Amino acid sequence: MSFLLPKLASKREVDLAIKSVAEKVLVLRFGRDSDAVCLQLDDILAKTAHDLSKMAVIYLVDVNKVPVYTQYFDISYIPSTVFFFNGQHMKVDYGSPDHTKFVGSFKTKQDFIDLIEVIYRGAMRGKLIVRSPIDPKNIPKYDLLYQGI
Repeated sequence: MSFLLPKLASKREVDLAIKSVAEKVLVLRFGRDSDAVCLQLDDILAKTAHDLSKMAVIYLVDVNKVPVYTQYFDISYIPSTVFFFNGQHMKVDYGSPDHTKFVGSFKTKQDFIDLIEVIYRGAMRGKLIVRSPIDPKNIPKYDLLYQGI
């Protein structure tokens, strides 16, 4: 399903997307087209892209082609999804130690739609961090690599 969504293949393209997407949530999925979990997430993103077109713009970013952002956002697990609004990085409290990105795939399309709606509404009110509406059972658990250092 990754062929249905636009891809950003360089740092310049990612920079341009962050700067140019206005009044909508910018969704950047960092991953690889060959990864099974990325394909599962891409399927959800592709199926919801039309429904969310008034609130969000979705792009796929290959972690191998844009290592600058992969390192900047500490993408150690793929897929990881990062959100922006008007050039500002939006953080989401998922009940995990990392608020900068969503790691893994969403369990349902509705989870992703609900999250975009909450980010959009929060951003429109000037918030930089919002609380996740996703049921904690549906949020993938992972260990931070740098925990305890």
